[in-house]
Amino acid sequence: MTGRLGLGIDTSNYTTSICVVDERGAVLYDGRRTLAVAPGSRGLRQSEALFLHLHHLPELMSELSVSGIDLGRVSAVAASVRPRPAEGSYMPVFVPGASLAKSLAAAWKVPFRGVSHQEGHLAAAEADAGGVDAEAFLAVHVSGGTTDVLAVQRRPGGYRVDALGESLDLHAGQLIDRVGVAMGLPFPAGPALEQLADGVPSGERLRIPALPVTVKGCSISFSGPQAEALRRVERGDPPAHIAAAVLRCVAKALEKALLHALGQRPERHVLIVGGVAANRWIRERLRRRLEHPAVGAKLHFASPEYSRDNARGVAWLGLQGPGNW
Repeated sequence: MTGRLGLGIDTSNYTTSICVVDERGAVLYDGRRTLAVAPGSRGLRQSEALFLHLHHLPELMSELSVSGIDLGRVSAVAASVRPRPAEGSYMPVFVPGASLAKSLAAAWKVPFRGVSHQEGHLAAAEADAGGVDAEAFLAVHVSGGTTDVLAVQRRPGGYRVDALGESLDLHAGQLIDRVGVAMGLPFPAGPALEQLADGVPSGERLRIPALPVTVKGCSISFSGPQAEALRRVERGDPPAHIAAAVLRCVAKALEKALLHALGQRPERHVLIVGGVAANRWIRERLRRRLEHPAVGAKLHFASPEYSRDNARGVAWLGLQGPGNW
């Protein structure tokens, strides 16, 4: 078998990922390790995450080395080197993956390309969802570390990304995790919160008092919903009701922010990425409200597997873009 391969590495806050794709974007190897978080904790410090990546990266490379993939075909190595494609964007957690990627590129005498974690999410979601049929589109990156509404323009080798709005305090994933942990759920709390919310009969959902959320243009404040949700936990409200209220709050806030963007801009396609985008409650509400004929948006979601942190898009961007040694 011949053809060029791209190897991508992503070391995010909670996942160590290595992926290999071919020239068509097909995934040949997708290795991931979730970073362990102690029960009752609301997350990891950067130093803790960095230490865990240093343990996981050799494990994944060993796994890759016996996968049967001809690594001599790798013609580009890429890594997430920063959270966003913006000046001054930096987090130490991306250093281990970037260092390994640069070392592999030097040893194999192939180009290295550094991309942002956000661009990797966009590329992975596009690949998994079958692509967005537009040169310019809107995107939402919603996770534990990001709640960004974006204007995306294709360019050779990747994207130009401009922020239209962002979190004013907490990110959507932080709201979900902090309330979930307060209820005794494991971290990250999204899947368990969704399972709890599913226990609320459809006839009861609209009778649950909404969590007040502030949306200014395309930017969102989740500190108010967090305070109210934690008050409900303390007074002993049914956990399923609290879970449903939190997910409904996140979905409503994203809906408002996107309605503002759609009202101000010509783009109709919207790509939604990030771990929170894997939530079925949020997907269903956004599809129902934004794909309504009165709005006319076309939403694109990756599968839950490629909504969460992964290195598929990083590997693909490495093959597409110019390298730097």
